[in-house]
Amino acid sequence: MTADQDMIKLYSARILALAADMPHTQRLALPSGTAKRRSPLCGSTVTVDIALDDGKITAFGQDVKACALGQAAAAVVGAGIVGLDETAVQQGRDELNAMLKSGGPVPAAPFDGLKVLQPAAEYKNRHASILLVFDATLDAFKASRAANCA
Repeated sequence: MTADQDMIKLYSARILALAADMPHTQRLALPSGTAKRRSPLCGSTVTVDIALDDGKITAFGQDVKACALGQAAAAVVGAGIVGLDETAVQQGRDELNAMLKSGGPVPAAPFDGLKVLQPAAEYKNRHASILLVFDATLDAFKASRAANCA
């Protein structure tokens, strides 16, 4: 199989459908925390706003400027993130990272839809873009803590 055929296979119809139907694409007017992450390798960026109540996400907004893989990850994460706390988000990120980098299992629900990204494990240069939404969300939790301490 040629490199072009491999890339076509990677960008499956399911990945493209997820990328086209991303939830929570509106930024929040009054977030508890905001963060922006950029992948230096490909230039993809994700900005995340979270609203928190008692440590759990009550509202989520994201601005995603990424490849279809990063957009698909953001779609799956966005669909399942409301109601979660920082520990659950970190666990989802760790599970996705293990799936991509060391052949770990598919992340547990609500992030099990990330299974669609298993073929991307072979493309190390895409991993940072796929993880951006998790990384930005975790940074938004930190920003919320910093704002509450100020």
